[in-house]
Amino acid sequence: MKKEEDFSEWYNEIVELANLTDKRYPIKGMNVWTPYGWKIMRHIDTFIRQECDVTGHDEVCFPLLIPETEFQKEKDHIKGFDAEVYWVTHAGLNELDIKLLLRPTSETAMYPIFALWVRSHSDLPLKTYQIVNTFRYETKMTRAFIRVREIHFFESHTCHVDYDDAQRQVEEDFVILEQIMKRLCLPYLLLKRTDWDKFPGAFYTVGVDTLMPEGKSLQLGSIHHYKENFSRPYDIKYEAADGSMKYCHQTTFGMSERLLGAVVGVHGDDKGLALPPEIAPFQVVIIPILAKGKVEAVSAEAQKLKQELAAAGIRVVLDDKDERPGSKFYNWEIKGVPLRLELGMRDIEGGKVSYAVRLDGRKGTFDRGQVVAQVKETLETIVKQMQEGAKERMFGRIQTIESADTIPSKVVRFGWCGDPECGHAFEQKTELKLLGTPYTGENFKGKCIICGKETDKAAYAARAM
Repeated sequence: MKKEEDFSEWYNEIVELANLTDKRYPIKGMNVWTPYGWKIMRHIDTFIRQECDVTGHDEVCFPLLIPETEFQKEKDHIKGFDAEVYWVTHAGLNELDIKLLLRPTSETAMYPIFALWVRSHSDLPLKTYQIVNTFRYETKMTRAFIRVREIHFFESHTCHVDYDDAQRQVEEDFVILEQIMKRLCLPYLLLKRTDWDKFPGAFYTVGVDTLMPEGKSLQLGSIHHYKENFSRPYDIKYEAADGSMKYCHQTTFGMSERLLGAVVGVHGDDKGLALPPEIAPFQVVIIPILAKGKVEAVSAEAQKLKQELAAAGIRVVLDDKDERPGSKFYNWEIKGVPLRLELGMRDIEGGKVSYAVRLDGRKGTFDRGQVVAQVKETLETIVKQMQEGAKERMFGRIQTIESADTIPSKVVRFGWCGDPECGHAFEQKTELKLLGTPYTGENFKGKCIICGKETDKAAYAARAM
């Protein structure tokens, strides 16, 4: 299946061929993480933990079940999620007095406890995060990693003395996001969502969007400033330095396994996955090229090469299975291993190691004595190529338009006065989702695409995955 001809079919086929997940579990949208897919996700989780830990967040783990009484305290929140939650109504044969639900997200699980943890201004800021599974009853067609009902989810939750301190946390979240996305080689847009599309209960929401090859947007995560919208119903107050009681201002930052789905879609090609080196379970695969009478010598040298690379901190696998080299090349290309090393008797005698780069098919040889340094240098080059290539492709799919009469099959950028009526009219006319306006602003001068008023505000819209 060709990626550019039918992205949906290509995506499903590649996910299966690379054995990233098993969709045969008897609940639709609740898939099994296979060893290879889980290794990739664990690397992503590790980067998230590193960035959160270094910025002073503490990891927590809250229970899965939430009482209906707590869920109902924040009316905007339940209005946004009550159609998506899974309810638990019985314990064994006994009907529960208070229904429980599986967390769709954790505000209503965490905030009753935050009200106990926060007492004084000296307890703030409170900066926590967890990596857990959340559950949402997705009614649309499911797709591995992108649209599932059991979601591997990262969420940070913070409490602050005032609006400005919470705003500083939002800005720090953007830095955390940037560091993670560099490692995944994923370009993205930070778009402030419209009021009708922000997270239920949020003061404002910033969506993290990337663009997929078929011209659709994929939301990878979101960052929210809540002001006091959750602290008031959950009574999260602190004693200020002057003795007065004040409500906390809060933020959240969430991302999910969609990060892996985006890596598949953005970097993969007709040969399979193309994994960024930092998240690849194996950064290098060694394929010994065996010849009659030389099997032991080549095998021993391949083992030695593996040990040298592993000792240098490179994740490496030696494929010594009894298969033809061509079959091994094909299998590891599907799995997206960034760099393949081939070692035969001719290489050994010449003091060389042959290589092939997964990303662009480039081939050549390394000096045997310098192979560790040259492998590291090549992996660094691959990262830069993936970052630059993905960014170029993404921004090449964005088209600025001045009329809503003819919409290209791409992400579009246009002038918008900011009036919700014009926003709704645009969505109805084009059947695109208005993703929002650039959080940091853009240099733009034009007219609102609907009413024609002069505006300096650009907006983005696309068909969402």
